[in-house]
Amino acid sequence: MTDPLDRLEQTVRARRAASAADASYTARLFAAGRARIAQKLGEEAVECVIAAMGPDPAAIVPEAADLLYHLAVLLADAGLSLADVRAELARREGVSGLEEKAARPR
Repeated sequence: MTDPLDRLEQTVRARRAASAADASYTARLFAAGRARIAQKLGEEAVECVIAAMGPDPAAIVPEAADLLYHLAVLLADAGLSLADVRAELARREGVSGLEEKAARPR
C-alpha cells in the first residue's frame, strides 16, 4: 500500500492533464495558474495558523491536510515532487537549523 501523500501526489499529477471544465477543483487550480495556486497555499497556511491558535488542537489536522494538498499542487505545477522535498529534508538531516540557515545563499 502506498503512502497517502504519494497517492495524493499521483492524483494531483493526473488531474494536471485534465480539462478545467472537468468537475475537478485541482484541474481548475492548474488552469488558474501558479499565482492562484500560491495564493491558495498562503490562505491555507493562514488557516492552519488560526487553527493552531485556537483551543482545539484537533482543528489543526484538516487545515494541515488542506495545506499539504495545495503544496502538492504547487510542487506539481513547478515540475517538482514530494521526492524533491524529501531529498532536501534528507540533505538537512543532522545539520543544525541555525547552521543550515546560515549556509543559505543570501
